Amino acid sequence: MTHSFGLSRLVWSETGDRLYSFEQAAYFTQTSVPLIEKCVALGIIEPEGTMLHRQDLVRIVRVLRLRRDLGLNLAGAAMVLDMATEIAQLKAQLRALRQ
Repeated sequence: MTHSFGLSRLVWSETGDRLYSFEQAAYFTQTSVPLIEKCVALGIIEPEGTMLHRQDLVRIVRVLRLRRDLGLNLAGAAMVLDMATEIAQLKAQLRALRQ
């Protein structure tokens, strides 16, 4: 994939959220464009066209932290994040049912 957005260009979604090019995402997450592309190919993040949302950048950083700290591969780290999100949602539902 080739992306022509420079690091300084600001792009906004229709809902007013800032969007980031793959180059910007690589810069802000201190990684590389090929790694961002691999995350997209594995379904770890889902771009809007060729742009990413802030939460995608946060997810990349969390995946990289799990990869570094626990030695997980990208898919394994993404699975851990998904399970942690699901557990948090289930705990919230349980709290709501108890009230």
